[in-house]
Amino acid sequence: MGRAFEVRKEAMAKTAVKKAKVYSKYGKEIYMEAKNGVPDPEMNLNLKRIIERARQDQVPNDVINRAIEKAKGNSVEDYHAARYEGFGPNGSTFIVECLTDNDNRSVSEVRNAFTKSNGKMGVSGSVIHGYDHVGVLGFQFENEELILETLFEEEIDLEDIETVDGQMTVIVNPKDLYKAKDAIESVVADIEFDITQLTYLPHDTVELNTKEDQKMFEKLIDMLDDCEDVQDVYHNIVLKD
Repeated sequence: MGRAFEVRKEAMAKTAVKKAKVYSKYGKEIYMEAKNGVPDPEMNLNLKRIIERARQDQVPNDVINRAIEKAKGNSVEDYHAARYEGFGPNGSTFIVECLTDNDNRSVSEVRNAFTKSNGKMGVSGSVIHGYDHVGVLGFQFENEELILETLFEEEIDLEDIETVDGQMTVIVNPKDLYKAKDAIESVVADIEFDITQLTYLPHDTVELNTKEDQKMFEKLIDMLDDCEDVQDVYHNIVLKD
């Protein structure tokens, strides 16, 4: 199953966002799923899963409830996904995922972030081929044999599994993320998941060896965080302690 997730997860380093950004991110996702489907998590499995992830990221119930109530109302806001790719310091690569109602605004803000940090936007497909799109589950458990047996019995496409200091990380094909979660819940009583997410893991990583590169990286991340439409940022830089 190859490279250990504990090593690679620092490289993927989904950007650390402020609480307000996290709340906004999930607010949009919950609103759109509730608006496009049934605004009841007991009747809308996708909505239920988004809410579960929001609670894992400590999003308050009032933020979740406001998004659902907004979807029930007459709001005409309509968001769609957009993905941009680019290059940063020392040949690093970035994937920027947005949820937007204005493509011109999104691409302009993202391009501006790359330009002002001495990076550049890439064309679609220029970066993403260097990443694996995966589902990740993280939880406290040590019996890898039981988890492996369970996942194989359910014919889940498992890519990696590792346990470090009692924390197990399971990486699966994205389509099997929630199937794997359900399978694990069926054999481990009262399990709590610290991580349930779809993410991108880089094939190769780079380090920033100069203060200027580090400065430009931090500037790029800060500017992307400030973009209204940016939901998630992934990159292949190994962050040093």
